[in-house]
Amino acid sequence: MTATHSTRMLILGSGPAGLSAAIYGARAGLSPIVVQGIQPGGQLMTTTDVENYPGFREVIQGPWLMEEMQAQAEHVGAQMMYDTIVEVDLSSRPFRMVGDGGTVYLGDTLVIATGAQAKWLGLDSEEAMKGKGASACATCDGFFYRGKKVAVIGGGNTAVEEALYMTNHSHDVTLIHRRDSLRAEKILQDRLFANPKITTLWNKEVVEFVGGGDPEGLVALRLKDTVTGELSEIEVEGGFVAIGHHPATELFRGHLKLDSDSYIEVETGTTRTSVPGVFACGDVMDKVYRQAITAAGTGCMAALDAERFLAEADFEAVAEAAE
Repeated sequence: MTATHSTRMLILGSGPAGLSAAIYGARAGLSPIVVQGIQPGGQLMTTTDVENYPGFREVIQGPWLMEEMQAQAEHVGAQMMYDTIVEVDLSSRPFRMVGDGGTVYLGDTLVIATGAQAKWLGLDSEEAMKGKGASACATCDGFFYRGKKVAVIGGGNTAVEEALYMTNHSHDVTLIHRRDSLRAEKILQDRLFANPKITTLWNKEVVEFVGGGDPEGLVALRLKDTVTGELSEIEVEGGFVAIGHHPATELFRGHLKLDSDSYIEVETGTTRTSVPGVFACGDVMDKVYRQAITAAGTGCMAALDAERFLAEADFEAVAEAAE
């Protein structure tokens, strides 16, 4: 028999956005169900030191923070389901989701908090240096590289913004780009080229993150010239990959309005999507800030938006029944 679960608030994703929505939804008496997805806990489960989440004077660990958020959500009444959604139907309420094992989930409202994944270069050495000098978020990790020589890899807006941001912490920032011109907006390029702390390396591709020392950490990047094929090295202690993000929205293509970068479009100042009763929060709709605290904030917003939607729908249903 295929199991079916029904709820007033169905939440997809269990990072800071999804769990914050679950906490607020549970406290509002909506008995939310959280379908945790392919990576329970979201990106913070692969983050070690977290120093910028409010409320903790000491450095905390990303997995610990997510465990505490989940425990809080369960304590106030949210139900966690270890499943991955493979099919959606948003054509009518209740919205219908199907898990990869055939379990059916019905929600009077739907909160999408499926997040986004940073794009990496795909190098084995990069994987080995994650948390040891290789990062995909300067805003998250830049503080740990105060006074150190760092490099940012990429050529779009994100890369230029992260290079500029890193000048707050480092006097020696190198932007490495595999082409001879940047894709970033001109105003950002002007700021980049005017900053004396930033050096740009053109036509260079990173082929290896070089580790060393005890404890092991990043000591250099091995580069290949994309024109001549010549190999070289640059000594750095931090390497920030800034080549974009993949929002987890493929499931909703054709069901919800997405922007040109495949992020879910929401009404300005809200989490309301193009389908009434469906709300989006966290990195799946935010390509600007992408922080745990902003994700948690929009998760709160999504739960409040969903609660108000249900209150209005219930009032209208009672009014119609009385006519």
